Amino acid sequence: MKPCRPRLLLATGAFVALSACAPDISPSSYAVGSVGQVNRTVRGVVISARPVAIGGTQSGVGAGAGAVAGGAAGSAIGSGVRANIAGAVGGALVGGIIGAMAENAVTRQSGTEYVVQTENSALLTVVQGGGQELSVNQKVLVIYGSQSRIIADPS
Repeated sequence: MKPCRPRLLLATGAFVALSACAPDISPSSYAVGSVGQVNRTVRGVVISARPVAIGGTQSGVGAGAGAVAGGAAGSAIGSGVRANIAGAVGGALVGGIIGAMAENAVTRQSGTEYVVQTENSALLTVVQGGGQELSVNQKVLVIYGSQSRIIADPS
């Protein structure tokens, strides 16, 4: 049987790299494409706030990394060419499934769902990540955009 220490390091590195996949969903984070864009803002009051779970990403990075690592580790199974190929295929399948599950788990986050009543009595609901906790009856600004945000009204 071949030593699989480099393969084990590859697999470990792939799963550790997944921890960097979680997007920053806080109201203080902006994408580069949002810089310089004008957004409409309205005043309102928070009428409801509740914690929610924000599902993890499924970009395929975890599945791909898991498949590569699983295939590399699986290829060390057996002593013949056929056994190595079967091990690599099986390892890639299992590694891909485990990698996808790991990516989803690592990128899952907590957030808050806010219901805001605007000055013209419209009700808006926005889910956003942590970073700034707002309370019921707090005056806020709702910033419309590709990623709408709710922030405290400083006035």
